[in-house]
Amino acid sequence: MLHVNHISFQYNQHKKVLENINFTLKAGEHLCVMGESGCGKSTLLKTIYGLVDVNEGDLFWKDTQILGPAHHLVPGMGFFKYVPQNFDLMPYTSVSENISKFLSRFYPEEAKLRTEELLEVIEMTEFANEKVKTLSGGQQQRVAIARALAKEPELLLLDEPFSQIDNFKKNSLRRKLFSYLKEKNIACIVATHDGNDALSFADKMIVIKDNQIIADAHPKELYKNPKMKYVASLFDDVNELIVDEKSRLLYPHQLKFVEKSNFKATVTNSYFKGFYWLIEVDYNSKKLFISNHEQIEPKTEIFFDFI
Repeated sequence: MLHVNHISFQYNQHKKVLENINFTLKAGEHLCVMGESGCGKSTLLKTIYGLVDVNEGDLFWKDTQILGPAHHLVPGMGFFKYVPQNFDLMPYTSVSENISKFLSRFYPEEAKLRTEELLEVIEMTEFANEKVKTLSGGQQQRVAIARALAKEPELLLLDEPFSQIDNFKKNSLRRKLFSYLKEKNIACIVATHDGNDALSFADKMIVIKDNQIIADAHPKELYKNPKMKYVASLFDDVNELIVDEKSRLLYPHQLKFVEKSNFKATVTNSYFKGFYWLIEVDYNSKKLFISNHEQIEPKTEIFFDFI
């Protein structure tokens, strides 16, 4: 189990990058860390891996304390693997050689089978003999993930792991990768901007804002019952309405057009989303978004209500 005990970190004398971060993660659990750029997500992963020294608090994996470069000549914990946003691959060697780099040469057949298994996970079997320098950024990102998994770490740390991967590959890769991690009982922490990483695959989710944790729960709970607009906006467009003197946070699909209600608005735009339209309306000089099955012309006056 990972214990992150009230840690704080800052570079030199600047403002704290992390402040009083506290959570636990069991073996095999998947945690999603979300928040806007600069909130401290990447620094948190580096801290857990042991690349930086905390100013306050401590970290443990089971009974082993995680210490940074002040205590280790070569920073980083051997039983963890960290995949940063810059992949640090060997560009002039093949995809297979990059993945098998850290596998034992004394068991070549096992190393070969392991490499083939991971090539299948990242859906790059046909690129096994391609030199890494010829690959796209998204393909290199997939190779970096496979290489990190080669020796089956106890905890995998992924920083924006799907940021450069095409949408048509991203969904399939996510399903294969997170299923594989569950099968192998490998714990995982993903720092991401994408709410789909949390809703579909995470067991736990924390939200960081202004360098502190502001929400910590199961992602479905945070999605269905957001206490703050900031948290809700990580998943979708969100409307904030005052109803009976109380503020309500509602996603576009939680509003509907009706023939008559107490809520009258004017359509300002329509955005095609594939299987639905996102309708932008002006309600009391405030912009709202409502999901609808068809387009509505601008300047149309409508009524809406809650589902």
